[in-house]
Amino acid sequence: MYFHLILTDDCNLCCKYCRAKVFEELEENNEKNAPSIVIDPDLPGELNFDLDLLYNFLKKDPASTLTFYGGEPLLRADLIDRIVRVSPVQRFMIQTNGLLLDRLSPDIINRFSTILVSLDGQEGLTDANRGAGTYRKVMENIKKIRNNGYTREIIARMTVTESTDIVDAVNWLSDNPDYSFSSIHWQLDANFSHDFSHRRFGSWMNESYNRGILRLVTEWVDFMENEGTVLRWYPFLDPMEDLLRGQKSLLRCGSGHSNYSIMTDGNIAPCPVMLGMSDYYVGHIRDADPQNLKVITVNGECGNCRILEFCGGRCLYSNIIKPWGEPERRLVCSTVENLHSGLTNVLPRVKNLIARGRIDLADFSHEKFNGCEIIP
Repeated sequence: MYFHLILTDDCNLCCKYCRAKVFEELEENNEKNAPSIVIDPDLPGELNFDLDLLYNFLKKDPASTLTFYGGEPLLRADLIDRIVRVSPVQRFMIQTNGLLLDRLSPDIINRFSTILVSLDGQEGLTDANRGAGTYRKVMENIKKIRNNGYTREIIARMTVTESTDIVDAVNWLSDNPDYSFSSIHWQLDANFSHDFSHRRFGSWMNESYNRGILRLVTEWVDFMENEGTVLRWYPFLDPMEDLLRGQKSLLRCGSGHSNYSIMTDGNIAPCPVMLGMSDYYVGHIRDADPQNLKVITVNGECGNCRILEFCGGRCLYSNIIKPWGEPERRLVCSTVENLHSGLTNVLPRVKNLIARGRIDLADFSHEKFNGCEIIP
């Protein structure tokens, strides 16, 4: 099983699409079917339980993976250091904004199987979203950990908004003079906040994003043909592997069935974004069995979708909260339909490349539930 461990709710950034939205006047969701969500007001802002409880819980699953999460988890580098040295897990991962990677010693950093670093593309775009100087500092820290012996996967994890030209941003991260990422993931800032009326999401989606995805899919397959290499662009990589193998998928991030989140008080939620949503907790680390946790499924509109077994439901949190109305949610679903169409259209090309021995089916294998939501 995979577990996100939330170390702190604090963060050293105030990104436009994240904490900065707290200061915006957003509309209320008056949709008839929107649920009333109870949030635990007593959830601690920092990890607040005996670490022995955590270790005893994780020992019950000999194949457990622990992902450090926040807020910004490296604000608690002291806890990360302690837990990595003692915790009985198979592997460690971390999702971070990258500004504080230099707080961990090389012997701790080098034990992570995957590091997800938040970057939104070019320097100007990243800094506009995340603060001046962010891009340069993150790149410096990535180079530093590589020079200190880190050889495993670093994933550039983008947040995509109407300011993003998806083709330019992905190509920049994939091939730039600062540091080129072979592993890239992106997530749409869509249907997470009550902000639709403040946005130009629909026009941008139709005029820029969907067209850009189709172009990137073609570039991705062209690269396979020309270089004999499968770039680890996760919104393409994971679904394409399933298309090739004829596999169906549940929610692709794993939330609620394979990937759970340990809150700062030890309660277990199905998703790291579902902070304090106590109605959806599935237990507490003091007495829960990590290999037998309750499954929380995606319901509602997704149940009747023709590509549910491709998409998996996109986002459990959004499916429950419904911050956008039904017509606006349909816009988000159309981006998934566009992705599905793009990948199925190039599927014969990919199969042909495998048959010719230019690439191998194994090239699509990857660490499941590594913090990538997969479906943007």
